[in-house]
Amino acid sequence: MENEPDHENVEQSLCAKTTDEDLNKSFSLEASLSKFSYIDLDKELEFRNDLIDDKEFDIPQVDTPPTLESILNETDDEDESFVLEDPTLLNIDTIDSHSYDTSSVASSDSGDRTNLKKKKKLPDSFSLHGSVMRHSLLKGISAQIVSAADKVDAGLPTAIAVSSLIAVGTSHGLALIFDQNQALRLCLGSTSVGGQYGAISALSINNDCSRLLCGFAKGQITMWDLASGKLLRSITDAHPPGTAILHIKFTDDPTLAICNDSGGSVFELTFKRVMGVRTCESRCLFSGSKGEVCCIEPLHSKPELKDHPITQFSLLAMASLTKILVIGLKPSLKVWMTFPYGRMDPSSVPLLAWHFVAVHNYVNPMLAFCRGDVVHFLLVKRDESGAIHVTKQKHLHLYYDLINFTWINSRTIVLLDSVEKLHVIDRQTQEELETVEISEVQLVYNSSHFKSLATGGNVSQALSVYVMMLRSWRERVDHLLKQDCLTEALALAWSFHEGKAKAVVGLSGDASKRKAIVADRMVEILLHYADRALKKCPDQGKIQVMEQHFQDMVPVIVDYCLLLQRKDLLFSQVYDKLSENSVAKGVFLECLEPYILSDKLVGITPQVMKDLIVHFQDKKLMENVEALIVHMDITSLDIQQIVLMCWENRLYDAMIYVYNRGMNEFISPMEKLLRVIAPPLNAGKTLTDEQVVMGNKLLVYISCCLAGRAYPLGDIPEDLVPLVKNQVFEFLIRLHSTEAPPEEEIYPYIRTLLHFDTREFLNVLALTFEDFKNDKQAVEYQQRIVDILLKVMVENSDFTPSQVGCLFTFLARQLAKPDNTLFVNRTLFDQVLEFLCSPDDDSRHSERQQVLLELLQAGGIVQFEESRLIRMAEKAEFYQICEFMYEREHQYDKIIDCYLRDPLREEEVFNYIHNILSIPGYSVEEKQSVWQKAMDHIEELVALKPGKAAELVATHFSEQIETVIKKLQNQVLLFKFLRSLLDPREGIHVNQELLQISPCIIEQFIELLCQFSPNHVIETLQVLECYRLEETIQITQKYQLCEVTAYLLEKKGDIHGAFLIMLKRLQSKLQEIIRQDENTKEDPSLKDVEETMVETIALCQRNSHNLNQQQREALWFPLLEAMMAPQKLSSSAAPHPHSEALKSLTMQVLNSMAAFIALPSILQRILQDPVYGKGKLGEIQGLILGMLDTFNYEQTLLETTTSLLNQDLHWSLCNLRASVTRGLNPKQDYCSICLQQYKRRQEMADEIIVFSCGHLYHSFCLQSKECTIEIEGQTRWTCYKCSSSNKAGKLSDNSSEVTKGRITPSQVKMSPSCHLSKGDPAIKKATSEPVLDPQQIQAFDQLCHLYRGSSRLALLTELSQNRSGESCRPFGGSQSGPAFNSIFQKENFQLQLIPPPVTED
Repeated sequence: MENEPDHENVEQSLCAKTTDEDLNKSFSLEASLSKFSYIDLDKELEFRNDLIDDKEFDIPQVDTPPTLESILNETDDEDESFVLEDPTLLNIDTIDSHSYDTSSVASSDSGDRTNLKKKKKLPDSFSLHGSVMRHSLLKGISAQIVSAADKVDAGLPTAIAVSSLIAVGTSHGLALIFDQNQALRLCLGSTSVGGQYGAISALSINNDCSRLLCGFAKGQITMWDLASGKLLRSITDAHPPGTAILHIKFTDDPTLAICNDSGGSVFELTFKRVMGVRTCESRCLFSGSKGEVCCIEPLHSKPELKDHPITQFSLLAMASLTKILVIGLKPSLKVWMTFPYGRMDPSSVPLLAWHFVAVHNYVNPMLAFCRGDVVHFLLVKRDESGAIHVTKQKHLHLYYDLINFTWINSRTIVLLDSVEKLHVIDRQTQEELETVEISEVQLVYNSSHFKSLATGGNVSQALSVYVMMLRSWRERVDHLLKQDCLTEALALAWSFHEGKAKAVVGLSGDASKRKAIVADRMVEILLHYADRALKKCPDQGKIQVMEQHFQDMVPVIVDYCLLLQRKDLLFSQVYDKLSENSVAKGVFLECLEPYILSDKLVGITPQVMKDLIVHFQDKKLMENVEALIVHMDITSLDIQQIVLMCWENRLYDAMIYVYNRGMNEFISPMEKLLRVIAPPLNAGKTLTDEQVVMGNKLLVYISCCLAGRAYPLGDIPEDLVPLVKNQVFEFLIRLHSTEAPPEEEIYPYIRTLLHFDTREFLNVLALTFEDFKNDKQAVEYQQRIVDILLKVMVENSDFTPSQVGCLFTFLARQLAKPDNTLFVNRTLFDQVLEFLCSPDDDSRHSERQQVLLELLQAGGIVQFEESRLIRMAEKAEFYQICEFMYEREHQYDKIIDCYLRDPLREEEVFNYIHNILSIPGYSVEEKQSVWQKAMDHIEELVALKPGKAAELVATHFSEQIETVIKKLQNQVLLFKFLRSLLDPREGIHVNQELLQISPCIIEQFIELLCQFSPNHVIETLQVLECYRLEETIQITQKYQLCEVTAYLLEKKGDIHGAFLIMLKRLQSKLQEIIRQDENTKEDPSLKDVEETMVETIALCQRNSHNLNQQQREALWFPLLEAMMAPQKLSSSAAPHPHSEALKSLTMQVLNSMAAFIALPSILQRILQDPVYGKGKLGEIQGLILGMLDTFNYEQTLLETTTSLLNQDLHWSLCNLRASVTRGLNPKQDYCSICLQQYKRRQEMADEIIVFSCGHLYHSFCLQSKECTIEIEGQTRWTCYKCSSSNKAGKLSDNSSEVTKGRITPSQVKMSPSCHLSKGDPAIKKATSEPVLDPQQIQAFDQLCHLYRGSSRLALLTELSQNRSGESCRPFGGSQSGPAFNSIFQKENFQLQLIPPPVTED
C-alpha cells in the first residue's frame, strides 16, 4: 500500500573533507541538500485540517513599487541595523523548535562568534519519531569519481546538481554525468579547459534534463547538450572578468538562466538562436558595488503546477547581507518585495529555498529565508488584481547556527548546522524530528571564491556521494524493530494509526484504509512482542525477577490490543501464548484489572474471567476480587460457587451484585445479612466491627433498591424498578421472618434496623418518601410504615430517648410537608413530650433536650400546646427549648434568664445581648426590655465576666455608667468592673475618649485600687488619664502609700516634697535594721533598704538637671546624711554587723551625686560634720579614698581619650590634605562627550575641564549636556559620565579644574562653606547646618572610606550614651532604652585592638 515516487523526498550531497574548519566558510554546494520533488498537492489538501493555522500579517504595499535601479542605488547604512520585526508589535507567535528561551532576531548577539547559543537538553526525538532519514552512500557514483580522478586526472569534486540525472563538477574543469542507475553517461570538458577556466564552481540542469550549465572559478560559463554531449555555448563576457561564478540557475524557461558571481552581482542570461547561431545576452539585475548578493533562488514549479497564476511572473529571490529581494523577471522586470533584515553575524550567510505549500486550502509558494539561528517563512500570493502579496508566517528560532537549508516536502524541512549536524524539523509544529551527526561524511565547503567571506582555498579529500531520504512509515517502524526497540516501534506505529505522526511517507488513501494497514502491522508486532517476552524470560533466579520482566512487557501488549479494539486477539492468541508461562499469565491477568475497574473492558471470555478470579483468590487479594466482580458480567459463571466464595470471604458487595445481576434476586441478600446482625441486637449485645460493616452495607443496599439504583454502582433496569421497590417494602413490613422462632417479636426486620441505626434508617425512609408519587399504593405503603414504626418504638421501652426523638423528628418533617397525606395521633406527641421532659429521670439530660429541640425545629411545634411545652421545658431545665419558644414569641428579655441559668452557655449571654442591641430588626421596646433585664442582672454579669460586662456597658450605654456603678453594691465587683472599664491594659475594645467618664469615677477606682491591689497603683496611674492630682494625693496619703504619693508629687512638680517622703521611708527602713540588731534577732535583709535607696537616687537623678546648685544640695546631702547616720552610731569597738554593706550603699550614693555636686563641696560637707570635724576620720577614710580613686580613674580616662582623639584628628587631617592637594590625572586625551582631541578648538578659546575621576571634557560639550549645578550662588560643573550613571540621583559631583588652552598642574580652588548676605532668610538654617561644597563632600567621603570600621570617636560616644542610659526610672513613664541603631548591633561590627597609626613629626 506504499506509494513512493522515484525521486520523492530524496536529497543528495556531495561530501568531501575540509581542512579548514573556519565557520566563516559558507556551505554553498548548490545541490548538497537539493532535488526534492514536491509532495502530491491533492494529498496535501487532503491533510489540510492538520495544517498549521498561522496568523498572517501582510507586509504593507506601497503605491508605486520601487524599481530595480532605485534599489541598486540605495546605500547600505552600516550604522543602522533595521530590525526585521518586533514580535510584540506584530503579535506573531515566535516559537522555536523546542520552546527554548531564545532571543528574537533583533536581540540575538550575532556579532560575536564566541557567544555560544543557549544549549538545552533535547527531548528524545528518537523515541518519539524513530529514525526519519535514511543515510546511504551512492557507491557506484563514488567509485567512478575516484576512478576518474585517477585515470583522467579529473580532480576532486567541487559542485553537484541533481535532477533525473546527477552532474558532478571537478576541480580540473570536468563535468561527470550519471544516470539514475549510477552509470556514467557523459564526461564533459577536458583538463585543458580546466587549466584555462579553473574548477567548476556551479552547475545547473534544466527541467527536461536536456541542457547543463557549468560555472567556473575564473568566471567562464559553458552550456552542454546532455543528449549528445556537445558543447553548445562558451560564455566569457556575461559578467565582469575575474570573478568566480558562485551560483548559476536555470529558470522554468529553458532560455532564461540566472548567475551570481563572487563580486556579489546578479545577471540574467537569455539564450537565443538566430540564423543557426547560438547567442547569449546578459543583463545585470543587481550590482555588487551596491551590496553583495550571496544567494539566489528562482521559483521552480512542477509540471502539475505549470498553470498556477504565480508562475507567469518567473519569480527570483535574492539575498544580500542586509536585505532580501523578490523580483519578477516576466512579463517585465519588477520588484515585488524588499525585505531589509539588518546587520547580523558576518560569519553566517543567508540561505533561500522555495516550496509550494497548502495554507488555508490554497496552494502557494513559500520562501524560506534563514541566516544565523532564525528561519523566516514568507508566503507569496497573487490577488485578483494581479498584484503579488507577501505575508509573514510564524518563524522558527533555533539554538544553533545554520549553514544550509532545504525543503524535503511541503511539511518537512532539513537544516544543517555549523557543527555538521542534520536537523529534520516539521514546519507546522516546529518540532525537531531527528538529529543526524554527519561530520564523518566530510562535507565539501565551496566558499573560497566569494570575496566578502573568502579565507583562502580549501582542499577536498573525500570522493563520495551520499543520498539522504525520508524513510517510509514501514521502514521507520522496521528500523526500530531491528534495534530491538519494540515499545518505541509500537508507539510510533500508533502515532501513524492516529494520524499524529510527522514526516509520513507511504500512507495514502482515506483514514480508515490507512488505519487498517497500520493496525495489521501492529498486530504482527504484538504477536512478535509476546513471543519475545517469553523467549527473553530469565530461566533461573528469583521469581521477582521474572515478575518484573513480564510487568515491563505484558502491559504494553494489553494496552495496544485494547487501543486497537482487538479483544479477540488479546483473549485468544496473546492469552494462549502467555498462558504457557504461569508468571506471564498472572501478570497478564493483573494487567486487566485497571481496565475492568474503569469499565473500559467488557465482554471478557468466561475462561479468562474464571482464571482472573482464581488468580486473585490464590494471591489472597480478596478486595481486588470484589472490585472486579462488581464490574464484570458474571452471567456465564457458576453463580452458586461465586456466591459461596463471596460469603466465605465476606465480600458482601460482590455477593449482592451477583444475586442482583446473576439471578435478578434482590431480597435474598437482605435476609442473609439480617440473619447475622439481628440476634446480637435483640439480645442487647454490642456488635462486632464486622457486623457493623454488614449493617451499614445493608442500609445502603436498601436505600439503593428503594431509589432505583443498582448496588454498588449503576442503575436497576427501568422495567424492574417498581417491582424491586414493592418487593423491598413487602420484605420490610413482614410480620415475622421466615423460619421464625415462637418468641420472635412482630416486625423483626424494621425492629432490627431501628436498633442498628435509627437515624440512618429513618433517613433512608425519608429519601424514599421524597421519591414517591402520590399514587394510592405509595400512600398506603407510607402510612403502613409509619404505623409500624410507632407501634414498634412507642410500645417498647428498650429504645433510648434519642432514638424515640429521631422517630418523632422524622414524623414531624413528614407532617410539615405541604402535600402530606400521613396521619399520626397527636396524643403520641404528648406522650413523647412527657417521656423527654420526665423530671424523674436525670440521665441523658443534654441528649433529651437536643432531641426535643430537633423535633421542634423539624416542624413538630404544631403538634404541641405551647404554654404546656414551656412549663415542662422550664421544669426539666431545658433552657434551649425555652429560648426557642421565647424567640418565637419575641420575649427576648426572658432569653437572658435562660442563658444565665444554663451553666453550659452562660458566657454566651454577652454576645446575645450585644446582638439584640446592635443588629437592626428589633423594635425599640424589645431592645429596652433586654437592656432593663441586663441591668437587673448586672451583678451576675459582672461576676461572670467583668471585661465582657464593661465592654457591653461602654458600647451601648456609656451615658448610664453612674447608674451601673450605683447598682453594684459589692465593692469587689465594682472594683473589677471599673478596672475592666478604665484600665486600657485589660484589653476591652472601647474608645476611652468617647466614654467621657468624670474624674470622680476615676478617683473612686483609684481608691478601690489602693484597697484591693496596692502594689499595682503606680503602674495603673501611669496609663490612666483625667484624674485630679490633689484628690488622688489625698487618697494615697489616706492609705499610706508613700511611693505612690512621691510619684504624684513629682508629677505635680513638688520635687522636694516627693524627696522628703522617700527620705522618710528610707530612714524608717534604716531604723528597722538598727532596732532589729539591738534586739539580737535574726539578721534582716538589706534588700528593702537598697531598693528604697535606688528609687530615691533615681528621683534625684531625674530632677537634678532642672535644679540649681543649692536645690541639688538640698536633695543629695540629706540623702548622704541619712545613709551615714547608722555608721555614726556604731562605735569602732563594736562595729555594726551591716556596716560594710552600708558603706557600700553610701559609696553608691557618693558616686551618683558626684555627677551633680562638686567634689570639694562633698568633702567640705563631710568635714563640717561635728563627728568628723574633731579628727575622727577613720570611719570615712574608705569613702574619701574611694572618691579619690574614682577621680584618678576618670582623669586617666580623660587624658587617654584626648590623646586618642588628637592622634585620630592629626591622621585624618593628613589624609584629607593629601587627597585635596593631589594632582589630577586624566584617563584619556580626548573629550568624553565628543570623543575628539582636547586640542580640537584651541582657536575658539574653549576651556578644558578635568575631573578628579579622570574624565576630561570641553566646556562647550558639558554645557550642551547641562552638567552644571548651583550651590550657594556658585555654578559648579558635574562629570557627565559619573552623574548619568548615578541612578539614585544623589550628589556625587567630582571637583573640576578649568585650564586655558592646555592641561596644567591644577590648583584646588576651595569655596567657602557659606556666602550669605545679612538679609538672607536662610541665614539661621545655614549657621545651624553648615553646607559643604562638592569638593569638601568628596574629600570627606574619601576620608570615611579610609576607616575599615567605626571611628574611635563613634565608639566612645556610644559607650557614654549607653552608660548614662542605664539609670532606671521606676516612677517615670515609658523610657526608651539605648538606640536601636547602635553601632554595636551592626552585623559587621569588629573591635580591632591595635595601636593608633604612628605619624611622623
